[in-house]
Amino acid sequence: MKLLVRNLARTTTEAELKAIFEAHGTVGSCNLVLDQETGKSKGFAFVEMPEDDEANTAIAALNGTSIAKSKIRVKEAEYK
Repeated sequence: MKLLVRNLARTTTEAELKAIFEAHGTVGSCNLVLDQETGKSKGFAFVEMPEDDEANTAIAALNGTSIAKSKIRVKEAEYK
């Protein structure tokens, strides 16, 4: 399942984010979205977790929690 993580602090790194999600299961990939011009975080990321039950556990556990003083939002990514 691909998850969308929003409202990340600009200082949060991909490694930190991956470690937070790995506490709830296997992480297939973690991609912090960066501004192409500045190379800095845009404040959101995509995390892929191969096991749906682990992904749902991560959503329930992490949505609305505070990381680096930012209250993050976690949900299943929508495909358009």
